[in-house]
Amino acid sequence: MKVLKFLSKSTTTQMVIATIGGMVFGVLAGAWAGNLKFIGDIFIRLIQMSIVLLVMTSVISAIGEMAREKEASKLGLKMGMNTFKWILFFTFIAAGLGYFMAVLIRPGEGMSTVETLAVEAPEALGFQETLTNFVSTNIFQAMATADMIPIIIFSVLFGVGLNILVKNTGSTLILDGIKEVNAITLNVIQVVMKVAPIGVFCLLANVAGTTGLQIIFPMIQYLGILLVGVILMMVFMALVLAARCQVNPLLLPKKFVDMSIMALTTTSSAITFPTALKDCIEKFGVRRDVANFTMSVGMTMGSAGAAMCYVVMIVFMQQSAGVQLAPLELLIGIGLAVMLTLGTITVPGSAAVVATFLGTSLGLPLESIALLIGVDWFAGMFRTFLNVNNDVFVSVLVANSIDAFDRDIYNEKKAA
Repeated sequence: MKVLKFLSKSTTTQMVIATIGGMVFGVLAGAWAGNLKFIGDIFIRLIQMSIVLLVMTSVISAIGEMAREKEASKLGLKMGMNTFKWILFFTFIAAGLGYFMAVLIRPGEGMSTVETLAVEAPEALGFQETLTNFVSTNIFQAMATADMIPIIIFSVLFGVGLNILVKNTGSTLILDGIKEVNAITLNVIQVVMKVAPIGVFCLLANVAGTTGLQIIFPMIQYLGILLVGVILMMVFMALVLAARCQVNPLLLPKKFVDMSIMALTTTSSAITFPTALKDCIEKFGVRRDVANFTMSVGMTMGSAGAAMCYVVMIVFMQQSAGVQLAPLELLIGIGLAVMLTLGTITVPGSAAVVATFLGTSLGLPLESIALLIGVDWFAGMFRTFLNVNNDVFVSVLVANSIDAFDRDIYNEKKAA
């Protein structure tokens, strides 16, 4: 009874069982497992139906909320600019690294033999026509067809207008209403994610029944790319820190131990935040007020690990479908992946929602996201590890730029 009670409460355990069970059942049942595909399709549609509302309310409320944010101006423009500079720098480096590794290793090719994933590549549009189509003449039509980029552009403009309204009138009635709709939408997705194990089981059973055990290799390759990418990014950030701050990078591993263990075991940046903030001050020598600001912003926006993961998702879906995206479409996809890390769209069950968002935005088929969902707990370990450690690197670099970095604490010559 205790085991059953544990299984009923542990979503992670349910997902692991669904992933393994779906693959085993598909291999044993063969082509018959395709009869379960419609259940998985329903699960995907349940996510898709909330994407438009989630994106719009997230972007609008994030931009509108800036009218009430005064913390950055209190702590100084220079610190704020340096924080965003380093966050964006590491995020784009991680996204680029994820792209090149995915292109090199090609994890999605193992899925390309699945007949249901084979689609014709969309006809490439010219540069001017592509940019023109970013702006919709009818936002409701864009919403009805889930044309995500025009929706985002409209949401940004609406958010700017709302920001101006809040500043001029002080009224937050509309902003609060949009934030409540966003919260409701998140609740809807949380309810949908309760049936995620069933959806994953059915989707993987269908794929495994078609391809057999070869689907295991794309999953291992996908996780392997993230693992190697995280290691390379940690080395790169350590070298940047050593060069900019003139410190010994060999002291870094033991400083990261506590927060890294917390990140790997909880897969949550929010839960790891208190440990990371404490270590940032006491082990790395960042002044408390600077750490409070940079680490808080980093927890929301500093997601190099997520950027790398999302870009690998795009390449995985592209390769599994045998679709060649135009260079401009790839740049758009990478830009969307980076945007998803900047605090405007934080959702439960991120793998399912993010993969659906990116696939819908780029016109890619969504069948292959079952594999991404199935191993997302392991991918989440790598994402969170890099996200949290990246925040500390950013904090030290910012502190060094405004003379708020104590090298004696970093070198363990004195206590904070």
